[in-house]
Amino acid sequence: MRRASFVLEPRRLAEKPKLPEARRVKNWGLFLLAIALLAVSCSKKESAVTTTQTQTQSLSAKPGWLTSYEEAQKEAQAKHKLLLMDFTGSDWCGWCIMLDKEVFSKPEFRDYADKNLVLLELDFPRMKKMPPETAAQNERLAVRYQISGFPTVLVFDSAGKPVGALGYTPGGPQAFIAQLERLPKG
Repeated sequence: MRRASFVLEPRRLAEKPKLPEARRVKNWGLFLLAIALLAVSCSKKESAVTTTQTQTQSLSAKPGWLTSYEEAQKEAQAKHKLLLMDFTGSDWCGWCIMLDKEVFSKPEFRDYADKNLVLLELDFPRMKKMPPETAAQNERLAVRYQISGFPTVLVFDSAGKPVGALGYTPGGPQAFIAQLERLPKG
C-alpha cells in the first residue's frame, strides 16, 4: 500500500539497536517508582500505628482523676468523700480547658481534692479516640444526668445523692473551692 505524498514517514526516536536499551531504562524507572510508592505507603502505616499507640496511652484522665464511674463510687463510699464528676470536652471546649488550666491543675485544688473529693473525669473528646467502653459509659451518664453543656461539674455525697452542680467559675481554685464548701456534705 502506498502512502500519499503529504504523509510523512514516522520518525524514529532512536535507532533500532538502541531501542532495547531505552526499554530497559523505562522499565527500571517504573520499578524504582513502584518501590518508592511502596516505601511511602508503608511509612504512613507505621506512623499511624505509633500515633494510635501514643493516643491510647494519653487517653487516661489527668493525674489523680478516675475514668470508671463504678470505681469512683466505690472509693467515695469507702473514704466517705464527695464524688466530683467533671463532664468535659477536653480537646475542643474552651471553658473546659480554662477550668482545667485555672482550677483542676493547680496544687491548691489538688490538695483540697486529696482530702475531700473523689475525682471522676467524663470526657467527650472530638479529636482523641476513647476506648469504646469508656465512651459508652460517659454517654450513658450524660443522658442519665441530662448534661446539656460543657463543662458541667456534678457533686454527689458518698451515698450517691446529688448535692450540687457547678460549671466554670472565674477566680481560680479559691473561688471553685468556696463553691464546693457551700454544698451540703451529706
